[in-house]
Parts: sequence; structure tokens; C-alpha cells
Amino acid sequence: MADLQLERPPDVTQFEARAGPFLRAREAENNLLLGLITGLKAGRRFGPLPPYLAVVRRGDTVIASALRTPPHNLILAAGSDPEALPSIVDDAQRSMPDTPGLSGPKELASRAVELWTARTAAGARVVMAQRIYRLTHVIPPRHSPGGARVAREDDRATIVGWFQAFAAEALPGREDPAPRQSAEDAAAYWIDSGGLWLWVDNGLAAMAGAGGRTPNGVRVSAVFTPPDKRRRGYASNLVATLSQAQLDDGRRFCFLYTDLSNPTSNKIYQDIGYEPVCDVDEYRFEASASQTQDDSGQGTTTDH
Repeated sequence: MADLQLERPPDVTQFEARAGPFLRAREAENNLLLGLITGLKAGRRFGPLPPYLAVVRRGDTVIASALRTPPHNLILAAGSDPEALPSIVDDAQRSMPDTPGLSGPKELASRAVELWTARTAAGARVVMAQRIYRLTHVIPPRHSPGGARVAREDDRATIVGWFQAFAAEALPGREDPAPRQSAEDAAAYWIDSGGLWLWVDNGLAAMAGAGGRTPNGVRVSAVFTPPDKRRRGYASNLVATLSQAQLDDGRRFCFLYTDLSNPTSNKIYQDIGYEPVCDVDEYRFEASASQTQDDSGQGTTTDH
């Protein structure tokens, strides 16, 4: 609309200055965006390309925001005015036509996908329906044998294998041309940051990480138990212990995302004190038939 203005701050510090109050008004819903801001300011990189940072104003008031760290999805901020979506979608398509998908609060993401696919003739599908949870008080689970500790350098080989297994199991259908390298990068980041914890019971039994600081909280993620160690309460105990450590360290909240197709994990987290906040959908764009044919009529593949 004519009274809306989209701005592209040149760096994450200026993006935070403009979008920060808007994002912090819904800290739980925007914990991923706020955590990415923290990481980018600290020098974390997700690929060779700079992040996409967008703010939409109506007059002096911020009404929408979006962020992308290539090669990952475009993320829509919770609380964004649907009237700002055409501006964001048009600008993102011009700037990043290879965007593989988008994520955001359920209704907002659905509307943005409608706009995106109408402009590109591409298809789109939900690859994961998720729920954001928030914890302020840990309910201790039934104790499992063993205990928690911070991951160390000599755990790296096991952790790399677990990140590969985690991606294959939790993120099916996602294209990754270098799954081993992605797992090694993830292991290096988590070990170096000191944010990855392990449950140990006659060997390594589960992992979970705390990272992505928000003004008052932190996001718990990278939760994984190898199949032969499951149904013993290791993950419940580890997440509870890790979450309590964050609260003891001064955080008011812990956040996490769950896959709604996995009722077991959703129940486990609620049992230890995590409360649902909102639902978000992750979409992946799919090329139309005309986009997947080259001039000779042979199918081509696109690496996103």
C-alpha cells in the first residue's frame, strides 16, 4: 500500500535498532529471529551470503519484519501486519529468487506463500508444522541413570554422527548437498560455543543445546537420542537439567520448537514444564513443471 515503506537496514546492528522493539513485544513468538540477531552480532555466519534484513513501516511505526540467513528460509516475524506481506514478498523475490521456502506463524505464513506462488507459478508445501513452547519453571521428570555434562572436543566424532542422524530423521526431504559437512559445522559451532550438553550413562546417551539468546531467554534445540538409547528418559532428564541451568543462570524463559507430527516429544516437553505459545509452519517452494524443463525438454535439478 502507498503508506507503507519497506527498509533494508545495511547490517544486523541497525536492523536490531529498527526492528528490535517490534520483535521483543512478542519475545516467545519471535525467539528464533531474536536469537539469530544475537548470533549474527557475535559473528556467526550461515553461509557466504549476507543476511536479508527487512522492516516495514507505516509512518514511524514498524508493522512487520523479516529475516533470512542464506541458504535457509525466509522467516516472517510474529505480529507482522498482513498488509505488509506484499512488500516483503516482492522485495524478497527480487533480491533472493532462489529462496527455498519460508517460515512463520501459521496464518501469516499461509498468506505469504499464496503471494509468493502467485508471482512465481511455483508450488509450495508444508514440510513441518511446529509449535513454539515457553518454560518458566522446570517440573523434574522421573530420574534416569547417569548425568549431564557439557560436550567436549573428544565427543566430536559421536556428535557429528548424531547431527547427521538428526537431520535425516527430523528434517526429511530437505536437500543438503553436503550432509557430512553440515553436521561437522553444526558440531563445531555447538562444541565451541559451550552450549551443547550431553547425557552420559555408560557412554554418551543424548544431546541437547541451548543457544540463540533473546533479551530474557534462550532457545533449546538440537535434542537427539540415538534409537538404541530411547525410552529410558535420557532426553527428558537432559532437557530438564539444561533448562534449569539456563534459569539458574538468570534467564527468565527457555523456548523450544516441536514437530507437531511427533506427539511423544510434545508430551515430554509439556511434562517438564514447557507451555504452548503458538503454531508456526515451515514451507518449501517447489518448481512448477515449466520451471523444471530446459530448452531441450529434459528435466533439470535446482540446488537450493
